[in-house]
Amino acid sequence: MTPLSLRCHKRGKAADLDNLTAEHLTHCHPILSVILCKLFNLILIRGCVPTAFGYSYTVPICKLQDSRVKSVKTDDFRGIAISSVISKVFEHCILDRFGCFLNTTGNQFGFKKGLGCTDAIYTVRKTVERFVNGGSTVNLCALDLTKAFDKVNHHALYIKLMQRRIPDTLLCIFENWFLNCWTCIKWNNVTSDFIQIKFGVRQGSVLSPQLFAVYLNDIVSQLLVSQRCFVVLYADDILIMALPSVIYSNS
Repeated sequence: MTPLSLRCHKRGKAADLDNLTAEHLTHCHPILSVILCKLFNLILIRGCVPTAFGYSYTVPICKLQDSRVKSVKTDDFRGIAISSVISKVFEHCILDRFGCFLNTTGNQFGFKKGLGCTDAIYTVRKTVERFVNGGSTVNLCALDLTKAFDKVNHHALYIKLMQRRIPDTLLCIFENWFLNCWTCIKWNNVTSDFIQIKFGVRQGSVLSPQLFAVYLNDIVSQLLVSQRCFVVLYADDILIMALPSVIYSNS
């Protein structure tokens, strides 16, 4: 990959499979917003998305600062998926209109505007300090889920969304979208055949972080049943703080 194309991917300005970028929409004729509005309304009525919305291409980016110091393996690359620009606009509209169905617990600090890793660390420190100052010890267990975004079971995600009573049309859209997810590998100007994606949330998607957070949200409620655990999540990183059971037996 050339340095120029690498910079474009890092800035989020890479063109999609139709050679469209966000700049095309920013500087387009005002009538386009009317056309897109009609298209998006038709999608909501029919419960399915255009086929092009499910196609993307993936650019492998080497994670090594200097690939000359060691042999490069497939695990040394991180895939950056470039999705349809129009589909991202539609996802923003879904998030704006139906975002209330994708809310997650306050214990999840990832994917939320105004919150970050610093807030998660502060919450953990204050929680531990509170129990330690009360004369208790706290056991901590840190979990880092390997390739968690790529292992989301679609059917399990649908069940969790149905439990939130999302509109049937929106559920049909998600089902149709996930059933028609394809990507190819692009290296410079060479592309591979398209590969169907049958698991995980769509990389490069606007809604994927929220859907993944919904997928993990039940972890908090399940662990808090015993009232002996406190869970903090930051994206796919999970920190479980457990108190000794003797405290509860004496209280």
